[in-house]
Amino acid sequence: MIKNPVAWPDGARVAVSFTWDLDADSLLHIMHPTDSYRRVATQSLMRYGPEVAVPRIVEMAKRYGVKMTFYTPGWSVERYPRAIEYILEGGHELAHHGYLHENPNERPPEEELYWLQRASEAIRKASGRKPVGYRAPWFKYSEHTTDFLAQEGFLYDSTLMGDDVPYVLESAKGRIIELPFHWAMDDYPQYIQNDDLNYLMPIKAPNQAMEVWMAEFEAMWEYRGLWVTVWHPFNSGRLARCTHVAHLIEYMQKKGGVWFATSEEIAHHVQKSIDAGTHRPRVDRMPYYREPIPELRRT
Repeated sequence: MIKNPVAWPDGARVAVSFTWDLDADSLLHIMHPTDSYRRVATQSLMRYGPEVAVPRIVEMAKRYGVKMTFYTPGWSVERYPRAIEYILEGGHELAHHGYLHENPNERPPEEELYWLQRASEAIRKASGRKPVGYRAPWFKYSEHTTDFLAQEGFLYDSTLMGDDVPYVLESAKGRIIELPFHWAMDDYPQYIQNDDLNYLMPIKAPNQAMEVWMAEFEAMWEYRGLWVTVWHPFNSGRLARCTHVAHLIEYMQKKGGVWFATSEEIAHHVQKSIDAGTHRPRVDRMPYYREPIPELRRT
């Protein structure tokens, strides 16, 4: 069913990347800039991510020998240095997720670029290198984002949802690799019920959430696709949920044919395959549109 699969290393049938959006409480402050300090319960909910869940996730990853990617706003990098140290000491990737979880496509281009560069610098200071991967906060990828990522030297993005395998985004400024996912791979629909976040979903038991992610994994394994999570430490890092994540890793390792990798490792592999001529990905010219479609213009 996948017409153009990537040949994964060592004959693996599927590439698996456990990725975590380490928002911490950045999201609360950008959503409620005048009174976030009064929303103490939600502060505690989101601070659980860097303060409790990250050490738990890093230890779990070490136990199973799996490297992961943490997409982290620059503000969270600066605010929670110990969590960042845990991530880096564990050999995991620190990737870009905006500065204060701002929405890029709701801001002028120059402001989008400013926050992109500011967050990159925060990550460089913490890790010793600029990030090579990006995920737009709230998936608010703008018509300028591809240009900015290529201009700033990013290797890949993991925001868009246009395929089951990696593909290429091409703009006037250059090319980047896209590592796609879709909403079923996000943990918000499974677990989040919070007025302050304007997100109210029935909370599912971990085994119900795992049914969704397991079904996605089995299909990607069968057809040689890419399986990327969009999970959040304050959410899927909770004790019962994280226990089920550990069971999922055990199942994958027992099944075999799985390449566990960071997003950066996957993007490098895809780029090398393209350069060697062993893989010809789909190329999307970006942006899809620069203005409203003509059918909606007023005459």
